[in-house]
Amino acid sequence: MVTVSDTQVTWLTQEAYNRLKQELDELVDNRPVIAAKINASREEGDLKENGGYHAAREEQGQAEARIRHLQELLRNAKVGEAPANDGLAEPGKILTIRYDGDTDTENFLLATREEGAEGELEVYSPESPLGKALLGAKEGETRSYELPNGNTQKVTLVKAVPYTG
Repeated sequence: MVTVSDTQVTWLTQEAYNRLKQELDELVDNRPVIAAKINASREEGDLKENGGYHAAREEQGQAEARIRHLQELLRNAKVGEAPANDGLAEPGKILTIRYDGDTDTENFLLATREEGAEGELEVYSPESPLGKALLGAKEGETRSYELPNGNTQKVTLVKAVPYTG
């Protein structure tokens, strides 16, 4: 199992930190509600055939896993302002890239999954092959990285601007 502590510090904007902290607080506050559901379902009798009991236990397991993940993430988070608008590829920036041999560009946020706004923008981790390849690149610079099939892909950083989400 890979935990957040196996990776580097997570950079978060104050807004993202507050959003995750609020989610954590709500999950912790909801613990008695889930426990009450489990108890109420348990009192209905035979646990083998009790869908409500098993659903409540599953919900509890997922909530506890998310609580542990958020606690670890927030413990190792570095809260700060958005990075400087200096054209360098670094966490907290929206990168516009062009793959070698393609005329279209793609945008994504270089950050952890928790940092990104849901569904609004693709998010790539600085630890991903593409993220590692682009980390520290200047606008106009071309870098290469290895694809899962073993081939090498060239990618050019067209633009890097701070994410303000």
